[in-house]
Amino acid sequence: MGSAPLKHSPLHSFHLEARAKMADFGGWEMPIEYPADSGGGVINEHTAVRERVGLFDVSHLGKAKVSGAGTLEFLNLALTNDLTKINDGQAQYTMLCDRETGGVVDDLIAYRKSADEFLLIPNAANTTEVVKCLADSAPAGISVTNEHMSYGVLALQGPLAKDILKTLGYETELSYMSYSNGVIAGKNVIVCRTGYTGESGFEILPMWSDALEVWNVIYSEVKRVGGLAVGLGARDTLRTEMGYPLHGHELSLEITPVQAGANWAVGWKKSEFWGKKILEEEKRNGAHRILRGLALTERGIPRAGMAVFSGEDLIGETTSGTFSPTLKVGIALALLAPKIEVGASVSIDVRGKRVAAEVIKPPFAPSRVR
Repeated sequence: MGSAPLKHSPLHSFHLEARAKMADFGGWEMPIEYPADSGGGVINEHTAVRERVGLFDVSHLGKAKVSGAGTLEFLNLALTNDLTKINDGQAQYTMLCDRETGGVVDDLIAYRKSADEFLLIPNAANTTEVVKCLADSAPAGISVTNEHMSYGVLALQGPLAKDILKTLGYETELSYMSYSNGVIAGKNVIVCRTGYTGESGFEILPMWSDALEVWNVIYSEVKRVGGLAVGLGARDTLRTEMGYPLHGHELSLEITPVQAGANWAVGWKKSEFWGKKILEEEKRNGAHRILRGLALTERGIPRAGMAVFSGEDLIGETTSGTFSPTLKVGIALALLAPKIEVGASVSIDVRGKRVAAEVIKPPFAPSRVR
């Protein structure tokens, strides 16, 4: 049997008209980069976000609604972070872990509409599994619905993002990880002060059928100030510079939050969450590997799955790697033996050649999200 056809975002026609290079992301055909002859390309798009502003289509991200009396209590017993620490109109980064192993089924953003209704934003490829896990465990009276194609998701990121929204008539002041309902291009949207780039910015959720119209109006302003449409190639270089994890790389069913250095996203004082017992044991005893950053001190571009050495000792493996347009060097994230400390000199096997690197604690570049 052939594989299922790739799904398309509501902005697919824009990407085709813009001659974007497309690829499969979690079963969705999404833009990697836009043509260099129109000012695009990964480095140009990355730089636009760091210096001006960029607009991303991330509509492939999942959406799931959990609602009913007792939703807050149910989700707080399932997800790692403590949802009681946020109020209505706020969002929280969290994870859904396997009950038995503590591995990460997915990491996601939880939008709290009320104690009885949350909107979850999981990764594209994991949405079905997240919905199934929660639906199978939900008590009577709580519904879990897959709303993957109910909303588009646009990420407006960079120093000029706030000014653009003001120009479009959206002037509500939002603190980091908070959201509100608004109107852009005459369409109702959810605007959240979140992002995946390390820059100040917003993620905007219009209804699926309104997404292209909202995109076109925002994109017109982005172009006016010298910004660019940005593909998922630059999204990856931007998040790697920040040390942000990507599920399937820095988080997975085989990689726990403790190993990934994501203890900050775990409500350790909660009475329960899925995988709590085994994660507490791992935290107490010490993980056998820890996520670190690697900044190359010689020329080379690391990629995921490359061996890392201390002298002749194999000490771990890269989980992500790229060229940093900001630092102009190769950088990587890697799971390393815990004895390897920040500041240590190591080497990465880059296509058969040992390339020197320094162990650092991410981010590689300054974060300006707050």
